[in-house]
Amino acid sequence: MKKLFGSLIVLAGVLVLGACGSNGSSSSDSSSGTASADNQLEAIKAAGVINVATSADFAPFEFHALIDGKDQIVGADIDLVNEIADQLGVTVNILDLDFNAVLTALQQGKADIAVSGISATDERKQTFDFTDNYFTPEQKLVINKDNQDAYTSIDSLAGKKVGAQKGSIQESIVQNQLADSRLVSIAKVPNLINELKQGSIDGLVLESAVAESYVAQNDDLMVTDVALEVSADDSYAIALPKGSTELQAELNKILKELDENDTISEYVQKNTDLANDNAAQ
Repeated sequence: MKKLFGSLIVLAGVLVLGACGSNGSSSSDSSSGTASADNQLEAIKAAGVINVATSADFAPFEFHALIDGKDQIVGADIDLVNEIADQLGVTVNILDLDFNAVLTALQQGKADIAVSGISATDERKQTFDFTDNYFTPEQKLVINKDNQDAYTSIDSLAGKKVGAQKGSIQESIVQNQLADSRLVSIAKVPNLINELKQGSIDGLVLESAVAESYVAQNDDLMVTDVALEVSADDSYAIALPKGSTELQAELNKILKELDENDTISEYVQKNTDLANDNAAQ
């Protein structure tokens, strides 16, 4: 799932996703009108808009930032979506939701695609179609610096509270790789960061770029050397309604081109810098 480089609460409250193209959440139905249109690609083109479900609290992939004094939803995934829309000749409508509601919105036909650091797990593939993977993240454990001598291995976290975003792939990482710890699931990453800073949880598993972004703005936190396994199942892909054959093929073509040009990596770096700059304001 997910996911996915965040948005920062302690970072001046600037990073908490909003809406690209149409700031704020939207309840409009998808361009096709149902989650299983016969040809969703043509329906999107005919409507002239692509409705995108995301959770804008995941810098640098999707987050809120002040641009020219205005709150906007930005991020590597948002740049990706905008490029896709340009190539399809349509505009973008962002639905900013809690992460655990993103795929539900897609299933209910409220969105045409879901882009939010989402991993194409076998379980999700039973309900949704997915594009090819477009980014493979590393997984990192973030802790308070005061505990850097205490939490140096997976074993040292036995019985400790370790946080993960609700509905994310990081939940399963905690459950499977930190099995002796106690999973704490919270919907928003900034809230998890606050829990960690306050000592309510002992650690937090995040995608590496997201972890580095938050740590850069919170000098009381750090990324540990605790080794977490990386799986191809953790890679990010775009989620689509079942049966989106033509749309899937078109998006895969666009993703292949962007990957060959290293454009997605450029999106990630650009938005990592933007997240950090905005948080410092």
